[in-house]
Amino acid sequence: MSMEQQGKLDLWLLGSMTGLIVFGLMAIYSATNGAGETVLFYRQLAWGCIGAVVMLFVYFNDYRFIRDNSYIFYVIGVILLVAVLVFGKKIAGQTSWVRIGFFSFQPSEIAKMTTILALARFLSDDETDIRSIPHLAIALAIPIFPAMLVMLQPDMGTTLTFLSFIAPMIIMAGFNFYLLLLLAIPVMLMLSGFFNLFFIFGLALLLFVLLVYMKKKVHFHQFAVTSAGLAVALLTHRFAAEILKPHQMKRIQTFLDPMSDPQGAGYNALQAKIAISSGGLFGKGFLEGTQTQLRFIPAQWTDFIFCVIAEELGFIGSALLTGFFLVLILRFISIVFSIKNRFVELTFAGYAALLMVHVVINIGMTLGLIPVIGVPLPFVSYGGSSLLGNMIMVALGLNFVRNRRNIGY
Repeated sequence: MSMEQQGKLDLWLLGSMTGLIVFGLMAIYSATNGAGETVLFYRQLAWGCIGAVVMLFVYFNDYRFIRDNSYIFYVIGVILLVAVLVFGKKIAGQTSWVRIGFFSFQPSEIAKMTTILALARFLSDDETDIRSIPHLAIALAIPIFPAMLVMLQPDMGTTLTFLSFIAPMIIMAGFNFYLLLLLAIPVMLMLSGFFNLFFIFGLALLLFVLLVYMKKKVHFHQFAVTSAGLAVALLTHRFAAEILKPHQMKRIQTFLDPMSDPQGAGYNALQAKIAISSGGLFGKGFLEGTQTQLRFIPAQWTDFIFCVIAEELGFIGSALLTGFFLVLILRFISIVFSIKNRFVELTFAGYAALLMVHVVINIGMTLGLIPVIGVPLPFVSYGGSSLLGNMIMVALGLNFVRNRRNIGY
């Protein structure tokens, strides 16, 4: 391949990713400083170095290798998920980690990426017609099967992120958006059943109005689907205690009213709000956060790492962090529309959706806008497998941009 045929290095992708990793390393160091957990900083740094080496391999690899072996990557991901159920290490009630020497590895973080690649491969095949029921069933089974394996761990937060990229990918592949919304109504209402009755009826009314607006008039099937979903939601609400585990019910209750258990399930959310609000405009300074340094938030280097950044670097630091995420997501979306290749479009539509859902859920739960469900902040939260998986996806973006003039399967 001549140099003229190759694209330049995408500094938007590389720069925003690097900025997020630097933020993460700073926050992890601060969160573990003086707590006897500084080894976590060096582990994350080691994973970052491993990720950089893997990125170089992916970046300089033949771009066709990625697509042609997508199903193999998917099978490896599924095997790892099965292995974690058999040989996994239980941490905080979840069997999500496999111990490999000095490191603990979370296969579900890599499986997300391999699932996106496999689904993009299937949907981009010329023989696939997403409007046919058999092909739709296969497309749904590709992400749902590993999601079910993750649910067995059990890890509800990661399970939900597995489902986040299904809709954008199948819509981009040609599935009717209106039909997808119609099919999603019972599911959305069922999930709303775990909250209060006002939320249930509010969501039912909103979805019904959307359906009417899209078709400009009421059809029987719209009313029937909404009514069926409402009935399912009411049943879910009635038997929520039997469906969910006690700790899951507690999370929902404390989301609706954190003061119902301020020293228990609501403790983290309340302390996170204090940390974020106390940061002010410029923050208290690196290593100067009182909530952070006095360990008011347990394991603050994982799911609640955003509050460390907000307290010590303030609104300016938080805005810069979210700005890096915004640049990264928008750059992936621009790749979707600039590289006219079906596999590339679908891959990065799925990854952009996954990344956005991770960011919204993680920051939302630290602000008390979303129940605490244990979703890490990509590139920032402590977790080597998450960091590695996300760095691989950025490397794929760099690879496809580099070869954009020659991509065509």
